[in-house]
Amino acid sequence: MTKYLNEISKRKSFAIIAHPDAGKTTLTEKFLLFGGAIQTAGAVKSNKIKKHTTSDFMEIERQRGISVATSVMTFEYRDILVNLLDTPGHKDFAEDTYRTLTAVDSVVLVIDCVKGVEEQTKKLMEVCRMRDTPVIIFVNKLDRDGKNPFDLLDELEELLNIRVRPLSWPINGGKDFKGVYNLYDKSFVSFAANRKATDEDILPMADLSSPEVDELFNAQDAAQLRNDVELIEGVYDEFDKQPYLEGKLAPVFFGSAVNNFGVKDLLDTFVEIAPIPRDRESSTRLVQVEEDKFSGFVFKIHANLDPRHRDRIAFLRVCSGKFERNKFYHHVRLDKDVRFANPYSFLAREKNIVDDAYPGDVVGLFDTGNFKIGDTLTEGENFFFTGIPSFSPELFKELVNKDPMKTKQLEKGISQLTDEGVAQLFTQHNGNRKIIGCVGDLQFEVIQYRLLQEYGASCQFNTLPFYKACWITGSKQKLEEFIRFKGANVVQDKDGHLVYLAQSEWYLNTERANNPEIEFHFTSEIHK
Repeated sequence: MTKYLNEISKRKSFAIIAHPDAGKTTLTEKFLLFGGAIQTAGAVKSNKIKKHTTSDFMEIERQRGISVATSVMTFEYRDILVNLLDTPGHKDFAEDTYRTLTAVDSVVLVIDCVKGVEEQTKKLMEVCRMRDTPVIIFVNKLDRDGKNPFDLLDELEELLNIRVRPLSWPINGGKDFKGVYNLYDKSFVSFAANRKATDEDILPMADLSSPEVDELFNAQDAAQLRNDVELIEGVYDEFDKQPYLEGKLAPVFFGSAVNNFGVKDLLDTFVEIAPIPRDRESSTRLVQVEEDKFSGFVFKIHANLDPRHRDRIAFLRVCSGKFERNKFYHHVRLDKDVRFANPYSFLAREKNIVDDAYPGDVVGLFDTGNFKIGDTLTEGENFFFTGIPSFSPELFKELVNKDPMKTKQLEKGISQLTDEGVAQLFTQHNGNRKIIGCVGDLQFEVIQYRLLQEYGASCQFNTLPFYKACWITGSKQKLEEFIRFKGANVVQDKDGHLVYLAQSEWYLNTERANNPEIEFHFTSEIHK
């Protein structure tokens, strides 16, 4: 058991979240660089740099310069096994990000120092607040002229509803950026653009009143740094790990990910203070992380990770016990036992077979269609892990097949892609009309592109005038009555649950008022 607790204490799982373009995927690359997982970091979008980022592995991501799928990477740093999930920042793929947040123990939030807190940042932070997920904030792009750091801290507290405590502090910004003073371990790192991570010279500076500081900077910068640090120590409480772990306090770091700058400070502090895997709520009881028996849940499915092999991989987060290769486990929803000959750990596209995994680890399982998001695996006990949501889509389009010869490919493709959770598939209650519901327009483009590239099926989407999808529950008689009158607006989701598609807010409110015995739900817990 002690060996087992030792394995748990070595693991840290976190997600990087941010508004698009804040520098999230670039920061991921630098983490991998420090962890020795890659030799050179790629660029998300650049004409000069020929190497693309490791974590953006889908063709469409490389063309657009954005992340559209969460990618999973595992690397070791200072004897800690770090499971890093790089999430899409684009609001159209927020659902993938929300679900990924259920599978991690903490979060690094990236903020652009020029733009400050943006719309998507607020939404992502709300999801973290719901679960009290510990958050570390990284203020990026300090080599550009941005907002005053104190103004930024006020903005973070006000708009994200969390107390903050700077653990590093920038000396100037933009063209005058000199470096970062680390308040956590009292040292200074001087800045030089495009220098390799390994060349960073860290100067211990425990006493800011020493003449060395004046020699290092000009008089104005030295005075400014002393004043700023004095103000920080006076205004903000001493950093305390406990409120951070409770999700009430966010440590803040400053740096420039593209220049490898300030990233090491962040990573060093992260492995020191971030939480190890924790206990999790299930439908029947609290599952404790140090239990002997294995349990875990699927939080993401990705079809065609390698288009040549038509593979489909389910990402499983281990919650308790030890996962072992070739051992039979109980698939709770299907009530059958399954085993896995080739479970994988990941570095984005590269996969390595693993023989065992412990709580906090993310394992890739080859899937022939047995898994859906939210599925739970155990050693025989029947329960589900709770809190994995399916959100009501806001855009609806009918899927139209443009090539009747490829009907089979289209059916298979849309079924697999909607299993991934990027969109929801609804079928007209009395026929085979397929309606796709998404959170954002870009998802339709991604689906259309992937159906053609990966399944050879061409389709078009016709916009439908629906406002919201609501899952409906009630007595069988009442639901049948409702369907008789509202048949054109009632569809089934992939699991056969009834869904009412409302044309407008007025229609929705009218139906709710006219049918008090029927409940209308805006989110569906994925396994009912």
